Amino acid sequence: MMLPDEILEEIYKIREEHAKAFNYDPELIFADWLEKREEFEQEWKGKIIKNPLKKRKESISEGRV
Repeated sequence: MMLPDEILEEIYKIREEHAKAFNYDPELIFADWLEKREEFEQEWKGKIIKNPLKKRKESISEGRV
């Protein structure tokens, strides 16, 4: 028997509230996700390291960390 997962329950709750806000219309829900993604990308543009592991390996091989 699996115990309830609080994190998953919270995700399900958020997804349900989001869908309800758009009257469960998949096109409107998807359009909102695209808009939020665009806003996120604009806010974080240039602040996110694309490949942090590669960058770290290069630093280690050069003797820096």
